[in-house]
Amino acid sequence: MAARNVDDVLAAARRRFRRVTARETATALAAGALVIDTRPIEQRSSGGEIPGAIVIARNVLEWRVAPSDPALAIPELRGDAQTVIVVCQEGYASSLAAAALLDLGIAGATDLDGGFEAWSAAGLPTVPAGTCVDRTAPPTGG
Repeated sequence: MAARNVDDVLAAARRRFRRVTARETATALAAGALVIDTRPIEQRSSGGEIPGAIVIARNVLEWRVAPSDPALAIPELRGDAQTVIVVCQEGYASSLAAAALLDLGIAGATDLDGGFEAWSAAGLPTVPAGTCVDRTAPPTGG
């Protein structure tokens, strides 16, 4: 099997869902969509966060959104059909992440076309880094 380059993998991922604009993301968030910011703290500190989004580091996204152990599930996910919009800085890594969530049965997975930069360019509101709920760590026993 011939190796594909990352552009081919990205294009294949994006053919699987309709990406959403910054304004569509804002509307979806207001209507109950789950917006997940996967950017590292350095990028969130520089540009801020999307109000109402939750933070999940990319390296644990699948384990928090589609866990094999229900005890690791994030409380914000209301079901497999809920719209889940993944956000990265420019909209590349988020496309790959959305495709991974589709593979795990999250039928409403998509990403923000252009990433946080598109959100910012659209003049949409931001909050300081650390304002949004961070669900990167697994829940602790109670």
